[in-house]
Amino acid sequence: MKLSVSKRSEQIVLSEIRSMSIECDKVNGINLAQGVCDLEIHLLTLLRSKTVSFNKLFFYKKKSLFMLTFVGLGLYDEEDLTLKGLEAIRNADVIYAEFYTSPLGGKTIEAMERMYGKRIFVLERSDIEETAEGGILKLAKHQKVVLLSGGDAMIATTHLDLRLRAIDMGIETKIVHAPSISSAVAGLSGLQNYKFGKSITVSPAYKDVISEVPYETIIANRARGLHTLLYLDISMSIAEALKLLEAVEVNKNGNELKQTILVGIARAGSDNPVVKADYMNVLNSYEFGALPHVLIVPGNLHFMEKEALIKIAHAPEDM
Repeated sequence: MKLSVSKRSEQIVLSEIRSMSIECDKVNGINLAQGVCDLEIHLLTLLRSKTVSFNKLFFYKKKSLFMLTFVGLGLYDEEDLTLKGLEAIRNADVIYAEFYTSPLGGKTIEAMERMYGKRIFVLERSDIEETAEGGILKLAKHQKVVLLSGGDAMIATTHLDLRLRAIDMGIETKIVHAPSISSAVAGLSGLQNYKFGKSITVSPAYKDVISEVPYETIIANRARGLHTLLYLDISMSIAEALKLLEAVEVNKNGNELKQTILVGIARAGSDNPVVKADYMNVLNSYEFGALPHVLIVPGNLHFMEKEALIKIAHAPEDM
């Protein structure tokens, strides 16, 4: 017997959804059977209730149901997530997180899962940079996927690269922003945010070779009167970063950093952040406590910035 239009439409919908289930039944060890079943019910409900026409159904499915959302976790602990970020997590089918571009800080996976009410799968660097097309991006073609990361969702260039690859695969993307250390350092130190120049990361020596790029960036910024924000490797302390910078300065027969007030910041966004401004020889032995740490090398200081460093960061009054 010839099928009615509505019955034929339903059969086409079921056929496509079930083929999706076969195609990506398991991605990165996650069983999609329940998600596909829920999707099947939802789409058929829409079709039968005439909430959406059959012709528009798959456009609706693509634009509204499936996407990759990048969610920033904020500065320090699980409570720094925005309300928009929490909504995205609770509406998602699968939640991933990566912490190789930004440290966990005061967060734990267990605390995040309790507060957000969802299971979180932690990805390694290779899962994003090398095998995403067969993992997180493949899943995002048929599910609502969230990727969590520390700070703001788009500060790390690796996230931009992943977003561009998603777009190339026809996957809709969305960003939920959050507080970032890039903006927080100005408020914590009292330095004016529009006077920061190029930022740079200080990394450990590689095969006993210390990169000179951070030092050269500082000198270039200071020549223009600008401050320099130094991101530190996620396992690096301020004291360790200063030793690397000092070694480069000695090798270059320089003395600029030794004569400059520096600002160290630890655990930004926590209830007890540490902000201390002083000369290199003092900060080398100053106890900043637990990670994460960042370092600022100021350029030319406005009189209000000097006052802020003295009153907020306890800089020497004769600086």
